Amino acid sequence: MRILLVNPNTTASMTTLIESAAQSVAGPATTISAQTSRMGPVSIEGYYDEVFAVPGMLMEIAEGERAGADAAIIACFDDTGLDAARAMASIPVLGICEAAVATAATVAQRFSVVTTLERSIMPVKGLMHRYGMLDRATVRAADIPVLSLDDPSSGALTKLRIEIERALTDDQAEAIVLGCAGMADLARQLQDEYGVPVVDGVSAAVKLAEGLVALGLRTSKRGAYATPLAKPYMGILASFAPQSPKNNSVWTET
Repeated sequence: MRILLVNPNTTASMTTLIESAAQSVAGPATTISAQTSRMGPVSIEGYYDEVFAVPGMLMEIAEGERAGADAAIIACFDDTGLDAARAMASIPVLGICEAAVATAATVAQRFSVVTTLERSIMPVKGLMHRYGMLDRATVRAADIPVLSLDDPSSGALTKLRIEIERALTDDQAEAIVLGCAGMADLARQLQDEYGVPVVDGVSAAVKLAEGLVALGLRTSKRGAYATPLAKPYMGILASFAPQSPKNNSVWTET
């Protein structure tokens, strides 16, 4: 089984980190192929960054599917471009936020999502609403820029710990969900420290992807995730124009 792991930002060091987290939980028959987007922002922090991260991420998923991936994971807690990717691809595509909260809900009645910056709180709350978890989840921000997670001298881990402690005390959280792919390597350490389940979306998505592939399940192409209709796209997005469903990819390579 081959799982494609796509980092939709362009920071390769973060891809290395999330690949390691994925490898640590992957089954012996699973190969993780991690790819970094080749266009877009170096980090995704808010709605504006998210929009411009989608084209590069879709390119990586399309190429990975052509290369034989059995499933794909979008390694950003905003579930960046998830609906578009599911419409484009024929293989299962998972978002790490959806995977994380679905997993957390099986081990706790209430949980807190601890994300990076305050501007991420409302987008993540929107995802909690979408996934039916708004009455079970509290969303907090630790005031951590995404790229600071890659810098041991930044104090990011200390800030994260402070917010986790507040979540356990003030929110009465029974579990913690780490709200950024850049935190993927911290889950086991923090779980040991605080004695509650700490869920990393990258690892959760790997195990869900393995299950979907083993069950032979793919994204439904009836209704919302139907293959995009063939039509011209103009300007710099011309290469993203959907092609005939008879083709192996949604758009043509340039």
